[in-house]
Amino acid sequence: MLYQRRYSGLDEARLSALARSLAKGLFPGAFLALYGDLGAGKTTFVKALAGELGVEDVQSPTFTIVREHREGRLPLFHFDAYRLDSGEELFAIGFADYLGQGGVIAMEWCENVPDALPQDRLELHFTGSGDEPRQLDIRAAGPLHEALLEVLP
Repeated sequence: MLYQRRYSGLDEARLSALARSLAKGLFPGAFLALYGDLGAGKTTFVKALAGELGVEDVQSPTFTIVREHREGRLPLFHFDAYRLDSGEELFAIGFADYLGQGGVIAMEWCENVPDALPQDRLELHFTGSGDEPRQLDIRAAGPLHEALLEVLP
């Protein structure tokens, strides 16, 4: 996996605009692996991305692990692995079924389940939090996810 793009000095508006741009290129089976500390912008990014897909009322799935949104252009499965200790736990709740449904998976806290992540994915590494500007490093693995970089400004 190679470093592909870096965005610095992102406020919430610029972060949301970037997410909306990315959403335009999403395809069935796209996997977005989101990394970063609390308050780094992961959920904000997913909400903006979901809005562009036609999905409303996106909330953090911290306590439910996954929230399903089927009303948009593509189904969106928003995972939060914060409370998980392994990929085994993720698969125990039916993760393999989600991988085969042809939707977009956006997973926060992927660092907790590295053994469960598909090799073909887009990684989004967020740094910064609160009112400070954020940085986003995006890395792509696999030709489909590498093509997503072309829709980004």
